[in-house]
Amino acid sequence: MVLQLAATPRIETLRGYPAPTIDTLSHLLLYGVPARPDPRRKDFYELESDSEVFYVHISPLNGRVLLIGVWHKAAPRSHAMAAPVAQGA
Repeated sequence: MVLQLAATPRIETLRGYPAPTIDTLSHLLLYGVPARPDPRRKDFYELESDSEVFYVHISPLNGRVLLIGVWHKAAPRSHAMAAPVAQGA
């Protein structure tokens, strides 16, 4: 699914993330971002940029976005970079 907000979101954080992180999240939400709803928690989402994943809660009451966590996406492993598999003797 793609998540896109109609107006610039008000973003709050739990951990005091730097301004560039908040700006990136705001931009993603304003222009549309791939999102996965958390199946165990209502109104919680994982949002993906090219290099990061954001875990957020979007309040259904006031539309505020609570940034809970951010982590770098793991680089996809290609077959050429995968470790060789040992062959039995």
